[in-house]
Amino acid sequence: MTQIDEALITRCQAGDKDAFRSLVETCQGMVFSVALKILADEEEAKDIVQETFLRVWLNIGKYEARHRFTTWLYAIASRLCLDRLKSHSRIIAMPKDEVVLRRYASADGQLELENREWVAIVRLLAEELSPKQRLVFTLSQLEGLSSQEVEEATGFTATQVKSNLHVARQTIRQRLKCLGYE
Repeated sequence: MTQIDEALITRCQAGDKDAFRSLVETCQGMVFSVALKILADEEEAKDIVQETFLRVWLNIGKYEARHRFTTWLYAIASRLCLDRLKSHSRIIAMPKDEVVLRRYASADGQLELENREWVAIVRLLAEELSPKQRLVFTLSQLEGLSSQEVEEATGFTATQVKSNLHVARQTIRQRLKCLGYE
């Protein structure tokens, strides 16, 4: 996870635009990655990145150093993604998405995925997940946040996080079985 220097945050809070530009350059990849995995749409993810950093700029004065900055950033991006998911229709997996998943699953070692390949895999596996399940699964399993960080980022209770994560895992496991993966 990206580490942010507190001095950089302090400079941003003082209105330093160069510091904010540096903050954006450091964190935009992280925000894009989570938005792409949640939304499964590259253009939507780009919009979320812009909207997230607009909100960060407008609300940086409200950031409290007792929380990790990246968790606060995930919270903003996650809420925006959740709102976007709720306002759009379901994502439908395409036949070519299965081809990408099969190639990824059969690859030796680390396979560097392109954005469109992530989209294909997310579409295929998350097809039947609710927006909350997709959000919790992405933050926990794909982004590697701890349960506590997922709670902070989403505003969900520990029970809600565990429940949504459990259902998401079960749904994805069942989806993989249907595709022939054990």
